[in-house]
Amino acid sequence: MILAVFVVFFLSIGMGFDYFYGAGIGLPLFTIIGLVVGLVSSYSGYMFGDQLVISSSHARACNPDDPQEKQWQDVVEEMSIAAGLPLPKVYVVDDPDPNAFATGRDPAHSSIAATSGLLNVLNREELQAVASHEMSHIRNFDTRLMLIVAVLVGSVALLAGWAGRMLFWGRGNRKNSGPIALIMLVVWLIAIILAPILSRIIAMCVSRKREYLADASGAELTRNPTALASALEKISANYQPSRLINQGTSHLCISDPQNNSLGAKEGWFADLFATHPPIQKRIEILKQMAYK
Repeated sequence: MILAVFVVFFLSIGMGFDYFYGAGIGLPLFTIIGLVVGLVSSYSGYMFGDQLVISSSHARACNPDDPQEKQWQDVVEEMSIAAGLPLPKVYVVDDPDPNAFATGRDPAHSSIAATSGLLNVLNREELQAVASHEMSHIRNFDTRLMLIVAVLVGSVALLAGWAGRMLFWGRGNRKNSGPIALIMLVVWLIAIILAPILSRIIAMCVSRKREYLADASGAELTRNPTALASALEKISANYQPSRLINQGTSHLCISDPQNNSLGAKEGWFADLFATHPPIQKRIEILKQMAYK
């Protein structure tokens, strides 16, 4: 459904250009371009988006000779067995901010990465809990959803920027200058302006809901919710501005690498604009699970 909506959006942007700026071309050139861009973006996001995410964060394969990285590889393997899933590719991001993320279109094509900062501050039990959280994202197919959204959000932002520049470079079609055409032009311009904002809000809303589910599913795998609670406490206490995980993929992480102040709040406004739920609330819920 998300792929279809994005393809239709790209198509409508192209149709708008043909309607207002395509006079004299003789064929729906912009409509064709919009459809092709939408289809290519959707297909590439689905098939290769995980490698784009890994590449953008400068993640690398684990070094088996490094004790910390070997331990990370081991706990991911343990959690893949516990979840009954194929072993994902395991990566390390050389970033001091303690964080981790999972990506991939399905369990057979998935990857899990942790930052070097995470490996430095967590013990083995806590690392296992983080691995279980990320494995739950893969098992729940959150990674497929968020991967597609991440790639398409970037595509929408690029298209909107391109469309904005074209508005100043192109010349309007004089045949389409009546009141109805004017209304259509206003609606079309609003769509171009709001598209990046709305697509980003969709990513944030979906991510926030899924984090609670991944916490619960991760605790189910380890039977140790206090370990994940302890890991989240250390992640929060040792936050450092991330150098390698950008805003476009921040919703994939176990904790917000941008340290958005809205992440500590609740309510409809925070639900719209924060990628993660309040970490203290997540910790409290996990601790309550331990006492039941």
